This record gives sequence, C-alpha cells and structure tokens, in this order.
Amino acid sequence: MNASNDKRDIWETYASAWRAVTAEDKHAALAASVSPAARYRDPQNRCAGHDELVDAMLAFHGQVPGAHFETQYFLAYDDRSIARWNMLGGDGTVLGQGISYGEYGADGKLTTMTGFFET
Repeated sequence: MNASNDKRDIWETYASAWRAVTAEDKHAALAASVSPAARYRDPQNRCAGHDELVDAMLAFHGQVPGAHFETQYFLAYDDRSIARWNMLGGDGTVLGQGISYGEYGADGKLTTMTGFFET
C-alpha cells in the first residue's frame, strides 16, 4: 500500500467518526485516526482534542440527525491531504458539499483537520 492509500484509510476512519452514533464509537474512530492533541476548524467550529471534537460531532448530529460525509475525491502527499466530500442526510440525500485539508503526524494520525464549506 502506498502512503496516499495509508492516508486515505486514516481519513476514512476519521470521517467514520462523523457518522458514528454514540460518543463511544466516535472516540474509538478518533483514537485510531486522530492525534489526541489534534485541532479541528471549520466555519462554525474550533476544537482541540478528542473530547471537544466529539462534542462538536454530537451537536452536529443534534442539528442534522443521521447526517454523515462521503469522500468524493482524495489526494495526499508528504504529510498533507485534501478531500472533497458530500454531506449526506440520513436518507442519502446530498445536503451540502465541501473540501477538507488534513495534516498528519509522524505516527500517521491526523494532527490538523480544516473544513471548507459555504454556511
């Protein structure tokens, strides 16, 4: 497997935390893919660490029940990646689109995730 595929696997594990229903499942996905000190930013959130990120994910699900993200395009090199994604409702309807930027640490886990989308 090449480094880009490794990063894609990490990215998809991270993205699965957004889909997971329980806080425990979100924490498990983040433990496998995101550094404990990672920072997350998007136009509506600023988070540091797993606990704050899980809280933001749970609040997101409170606003848009069943929503999750599906990666449409992924590109990585060195310790960086971009992902183009669709936000899907629980019924699979596309609710929005965006692009995310990620940075990875020496252990391969995400250290920074930044989401770009129209609000």
